[in-house]
Amino acid sequence: MEQEEQIIRTEYSELMQKSYIDYAMSVIVARALPDVRDGLKPVQRRTLYDMYELGIRYDKPYRKSARIVGDTMGKYHPHGDSSIYGALVVMAQEFKMGMPLVDGHGNFGSIEGDGAAAMRYTEARLMKITQEAYLSDLDKDVVDFVPNFDETEKEPEVLPVKVPNLLINGAEGIAVGMTTSIPTHNLGEVIDGVIAYMVDPDINTEQMMQYIPGPDFPTGGIVANKDELLSIYSTGTGKIKIRGKVEVEQAKGGKERIVITEIPYTMIGANIGKFLNDVYGLVETKKTNDIVDITNQSSKDGIRIVIELRKGADTKNLINLLYKKTKLEDTFGVNMLAVADKKPETMGIVPLIRHHVDFQYELATRKYKTLLAKELERKEIQEGLIHACDVIDLIIEILRGSKNVRDAKACLTTGETKNISFKSEQSEKEAATLTFTEKQADAILEMRLYRLIGLEIEALLKDHKKTLANIAEYESVLGSRSVMAKKIIKELHAFKKEFERQRRTVIDNLEAVVVEEKKPEEHDVVFLMDRFGYAKTIDTGTYERNKEAADTENRCVIACKNTDRICIFTDKGQMHLLKVQDLPFGKFRDKGVPIDNVSNYDSSGEKFIYLTNLAAIRGKKLLFGTKKAMLKMVDGAEFDVAKRTTAATKLSDGDEVVFLREINGEETIVMKTEKDFFLRIGVDTIPEKKKGAIGVRGMKLSAGDFLSDIYLVRQGETVIVPHKDKELVVSNIRVGNRDTKGAKK
Repeated sequence: MEQEEQIIRTEYSELMQKSYIDYAMSVIVARALPDVRDGLKPVQRRTLYDMYELGIRYDKPYRKSARIVGDTMGKYHPHGDSSIYGALVVMAQEFKMGMPLVDGHGNFGSIEGDGAAAMRYTEARLMKITQEAYLSDLDKDVVDFVPNFDETEKEPEVLPVKVPNLLINGAEGIAVGMTTSIPTHNLGEVIDGVIAYMVDPDINTEQMMQYIPGPDFPTGGIVANKDELLSIYSTGTGKIKIRGKVEVEQAKGGKERIVITEIPYTMIGANIGKFLNDVYGLVETKKTNDIVDITNQSSKDGIRIVIELRKGADTKNLINLLYKKTKLEDTFGVNMLAVADKKPETMGIVPLIRHHVDFQYELATRKYKTLLAKELERKEIQEGLIHACDVIDLIIEILRGSKNVRDAKACLTTGETKNISFKSEQSEKEAATLTFTEKQADAILEMRLYRLIGLEIEALLKDHKKTLANIAEYESVLGSRSVMAKKIIKELHAFKKEFERQRRTVIDNLEAVVVEEKKPEEHDVVFLMDRFGYAKTIDTGTYERNKEAADTENRCVIACKNTDRICIFTDKGQMHLLKVQDLPFGKFRDKGVPIDNVSNYDSSGEKFIYLTNLAAIRGKKLLFGTKKAMLKMVDGAEFDVAKRTTAATKLSDGDEVVFLREINGEETIVMKTEKDFFLRIGVDTIPEKKKGAIGVRGMKLSAGDFLSDIYLVRQGETVIVPHKDKELVVSNIRVGNRDTKGAKK
């Protein structure tokens, strides 16, 4: 009989919410965020553990990266080789890690953004610090092991890291709905901070910063907002302002050159190329005329970007300009988020160190419990062997009189003698008193005869004495938190002595840069924009020589100053301001740039109705006409604003601007609709409104009809327009009243 299908009814939104939360937590805990205890993401932890399992130690030969990646993917991390190799590469890059964990051999990329060679070409092995401070106690049951993805292997839930890796190497990760961004720090300073916390668990953030004054980036540089670090380290969030290090060198002929020797941490990779392009941009847009050349002379020995200056250049102002306009000064967003107790938590520097220290006590407790258990087992066996040496003749007699091992072992452990042949009654009585333990009996039965040599017995007694001393030491450590703390601190001092590096990042309070921008020399230019929306400026002499071609080939020709701004009015009622100096100035046949690129105008979503020079409309009136025949006049001074985009007029739903021109107040206008209705009115009947007003109705429209155009008729002027395959003299239309229907032509 077939089982009936069971339908479970549930609320769709609740099911989606639960499923998404499950997915999000999986990404947060198992992929993107580091664990606060070892400071590693799962892919990093698995890669390092796999290298440890493969025996790729710091004092052993390098092994192919492909072997490491393949083994890690097959055993522990089934998420693709690119993520594993990417993690391996980053852990070997000195310019990204505060303390590299992998010793890479081959091309592992460069600070300028060059990628690493394929994994089949590169080789790797563990660094000494990784082996000694991250993996050394895995054999002492200090951490829990969990099944891997297919339950064929075991992997550590967390590595027994003895230094605060989360601070030393920092972290970057994007999870679902949250990100982590922790800067790198100096190993020696962080160890001092941990020791200070162990001595005084009530230490506050300000006191902690006497030991850990701030981040220490592998690229060096300068932290410019020292006073804000206290707030950042208290809350775990904030922005660190970092600058590159700049030196001024003397060149030939009395010239100077600016040399960048250290870059902000955020500039590593492709951002170095972007910085060079930004400097080129400063020259092209005439923000500075002091730069003659820029070259990137960086090598494996360090960063060296050289900017050659012209003679008499204002070096200090130019350095400030580089800080202001390029990534030479940048911000590092701090969000000290990590997985603590299997949930994400943002924490300051003291709570982060507290989690690390608690983990160290847990590691030490498990380590010394394991060591104590081994020493107690060793003590038991040693005592059995020592006692066996004292009664060795009896034991030999028992062994010779036994028929099998089981009988001999029973005699040694319980004094059972009935299945054993003895030479004398005395021997049997002595054998009946034996009470060796199971482990002691096994050790005796496996003992070799050479252990009966006098020197070997002395060595056994010496080992026993050492075992008793170890037991006393381990019990002392486990019985006293202060003794355990001394052990941990002693180990931390050893790590600091061997692996400490000098601080590379300077921490200071620097004033915000002030750039004295020299005003460009004002001169007359002509703005040209062709039918494709490409704009440029040329000098007036060039325009006069090419006037006929310029007027016929371009949609817009405006005489202006190079310091002026161009107003772009669009059908959506917006006005975009475009600085003339942002446009390329050059030859008549130069292509120019799309106005989309130098203003907020978007040619894909709006079309321009009118372009004019802002200086030309000050003191004048602008007439607006819309598709729904709404009219108004606006004072041109209202458009002299600082914002790059502003609302030029208010539109009702479905309406758009179809006409906009400057007027002097003496004209008449002729409105034309889609259905060929014409109405002529005087502009004096159109009220002046603010740019935020909607205007008044110019003419009545029949259902489905819209205003299509407006013609401006000046006094005594004849205006002829094409209409129905013939010409219409609109200046002959009689002047009517505003808000009437007009006549059909």
